[in-house]
Amino acid sequence: MAELFEWNDDYNVGVADIDEQHLELVALINQLHDAIRSHKASKQVRRTLDELAEYTRTHFAIEERLMRESNYPDYESHRSYHEALIDQIRALQAKLDGGEASITFELLHFLRTWLIRHICDVDKQFGAYFIAHGSRPEWMVEAHAAMTSRRWWQFWKARA
Repeated sequence: MAELFEWNDDYNVGVADIDEQHLELVALINQLHDAIRSHKASKQVRRTLDELAEYTRTHFAIEERLMRESNYPDYESHRSYHEALIDQIRALQAKLDGGEASITFELLHFLRTWLIRHICDVDKQFGAYFIAHGSRPEWMVEAHAAMTSRRWWQFWKARA
């Protein structure tokens, strides 16, 4: 069966670490789609959604730190997009906990569409700025290792 979200090079922003994290977000959305399509237990679907939410929060934090350190002029606006999605995810998790909602294909399509628009609109703008004005900071080595091993919390724990 086809995946919900097929990555192509048009989604690359030109910053390798960010592009790799976007690929992982796509993989998590596809895992969630597969779990729903395969009628997996609701606990497994919820665990995948929670993993997607945590990975997204960490990805946003890394992106925002890169923006701050490179003096990105649209930082506040970009951060507000991030906060809006995190708020929506938290609200959904609360509704799921209260039995007021379920994870549906509509939700997955929303996440897919949001991510595509976000990457193609605001992340590409930041990518172009970062390529021109930034450089990969030393802390990204740790962040990269944590993110690719799917142990992103280790990076933030070590930084605290």
